[in-house]
Parts: sequence; C-alpha cells; structure tokens
Amino acid sequence: MANNIKEQIKTDLQQVKETGQLRIERIREIVRLAVSGVISELKQGSNDARWIVNDAVTAVTETLQERGEEFKEEVTASIEGALEAVNSKRHENIAKTQAEVKQLQSKLDTEEANINQEVDEILREIQEKGQTKSSQAKVAIDSAVESIKNSEEFALLQKRYAQLQSQLAIAKANLSARYGGRTEEINGYLEDAKQWYNKTLPQPEVIVEQVKEKHLQLDEKLAEAGSALARKERQIKHLLRDLLLSASNMFKDKEADNQVVDKEREVVRK
Repeated sequence: MANNIKEQIKTDLQQVKETGQLRIERIREIVRLAVSGVISELKQGSNDARWIVNDAVTAVTETLQERGEEFKEEVTASIEGALEAVNSKRHENIAKTQAEVKQLQSKLDTEEANINQEVDEILREIQEKGQTKSSQAKVAIDSAVESIKNSEEFALLQKRYAQLQSQLAIAKANLSARYGGRTEEINGYLEDAKQWYNKTLPQPEVIVEQVKEKHLQLDEKLAEAGSALARKERQIKHLLRDLLLSASNMFKDKEADNQVVDKEREVVRK
C-alpha cells in the first residue's frame, strides 16, 4: 500500500469530482485516511512519514491544479489532513498527558484550599483570643489579621496566574488546531481557558460597565470558538487566533480596569 498512496488518493479524488461532491473537508479526509493507512504499516521510529506526506500532497496538486481560486485552499486541506494523520498518535499521547496534568492541578487546588482554610482558622483563633487582651492589643491584633486576610498582593498574584494560564490554554488550542489536533483536544484547551478565565473575574458587585463589556466580549468569543469547533467549521483557526489576540489585549488592559473597579469600590464604601 505504501507504494500506491499517490494512486489511491488520485482515484478517490477523481471519484469525488465525478459525483460533484468535491469539498475542502472531503479532500482533507481523503488524504488523512490514505496517510493513516500507510503510517500504520510503518515501523515505530521510521522517518518515512516525510515522503508519504510529500506523495500525498503531490497527488492532490497533480489532480486538482486546474481548479483555479479553490486550489490554494485544497492544497492547504491536503497538508492539514496529512499532518493530522502523521501526528495522530502524538496527539493521543498529548491528550493523555493533559488529563494527568488536570489531575495534578485538581490536587494542587485542593491542597491550596486546605491551606487557606487552615490559615483562616488560625487567624480566627488569634482574633478570638485577642478579645480578652487590652483594648490596644485587641485593636493591633484585629488590624494585623485583617491586613493579612485582605492582602492585595496575594490576590493580584493569583489573578495574574489565572490570566496567564487562560492565555496559555488558548495558545495551546491554536497550536493544536494548526498542527492537526483532534477536536476533543482543542475543546479541552478551550474548557481550560474558560475555567482559568472565570478565576480572573472580579466579584459581581464591583463590576462596572466598562469592565463588564470586555468580559462579555471575551465570553462571546470563547462561546463562538466552541460552537464552531463542535460544528467543525473551517474558520475555527481564524476564530482561535482572534480569541488569543482578544485575551491578550484584554488582560493587558486589566491593570486599568482594576483601577476603575477600585475607584468604584471606594465610592460605594463612602
């Protein structure tokens, strides 16, 4: 079969052309299946994948080169299909590793929650015992405890970390889509991005309209990318790239947004 991949692809494409069903997705699928069949015959660690991909793409260009304006997209689809087939096993391993990372992250979140709970209990006990001390000592203890509880530096670090993780997940979704990642893999990154993004949101009572609008815009782009992925639409790569740029710009403006929120909070307190 390895020697006949060009003939197989040409035959399949010709049959589809004759039935009038030649579409971008169909070309991608024809190449993916053909390359997958040959790759499965190769020994582990073989470097023959390069010429297999070249033969597959050559078969498409030789068969469809008279197609005019559609030709570029069809060649792109053939390359994407070939890469998806070649990297299929690697993407399976990535998905497995990603699942392990999620388990570790869940464990870390649990440990962090336990630490926070323990610290809160310790601080509460300190405050309770401080009630029996002199008024001066009581005021000092209460002030110190509240200062530790409301550490803006710690809260800022947590928010920045969540922002970076959200951007990283979107970047991974872009790379996965670009290099033939499976739908489940890309969707997993988008779900990770949503979860981390939600951790960056301020409390509802302090969200002003200027900040709320930007959050809604990014929410909409995340939803749009997820829906397009579910429908397997061709523009998913453009949507993901736009989502990454939007997230980058939004988090870049977070500092200004936080200042606006802080001012609104001060007004409410007064």
